[in-house]
Amino acid sequence: MKYIYLHGFASSPGSAKAVYLRDRFAELGVSLLVPDLNQGDFSHLTLTRQIQQIQTECLSTPTPITLIGSSLGGLTAAWLGEYHPLIQRLILLAPAFGFLCHWLSTLGKETLHQWQLEGYRPIYHYGEQRELPLSYQFVEDIPQYEPTHRLKRPIPTLILHGQHDEVIPFNESLIYAKERSWVKLIPLNSDHSLSDVKGEIWQSILTFCQ
Repeated sequence: MKYIYLHGFASSPGSAKAVYLRDRFAELGVSLLVPDLNQGDFSHLTLTRQIQQIQTECLSTPTPITLIGSSLGGLTAAWLGEYHPLIQRLILLAPAFGFLCHWLSTLGKETLHQWQLEGYRPIYHYGEQRELPLSYQFVEDIPQYEPTHRLKRPIPTLILHGQHDEVIPFNESLIYAKERSWVKLIPLNSDHSLSDVKGEIWQSILTFCQ
């Protein structure tokens, strides 16, 4: 079994969760692959590019895969799992279902219009710890992945989502799980970062992957 972790939006392979999980897997003698979804060019990031990157870099061998995704990485993982039979388990951490709706609503119509006119908007990148320009193509690309009712493959899925998530409401995962008998949802007493429940996340992953 190959284990792959997909980090979140404006994050990196050096994120706290990525490093923590990589270390925990290493203690078991298991390698956790954490690709850099920024590809050295965050400015032209799209969800389509993320999906294509993983297809090219990680799905070229016949090894079964457990795919772990955080936030936008979780949404990426869900779509990859839909079409690739090699992906046999999904673990989604605060998956970004409805990301565009919830994220853009915090920007406001005027800001969004300005972004569209100018082509780029500065976004704080937590991995780089500075603002980087992001192309409006990101916004134009993602709506095709928003209708989650198209995700129908019965792949064993574990979702861990903070009940106080300020970015993606917990209810998004609740609705997703209720409509799919193969999905197990575990609510956590945390926010979107899940930074204070890493131990609980790891124990849940161990139980799920046994």
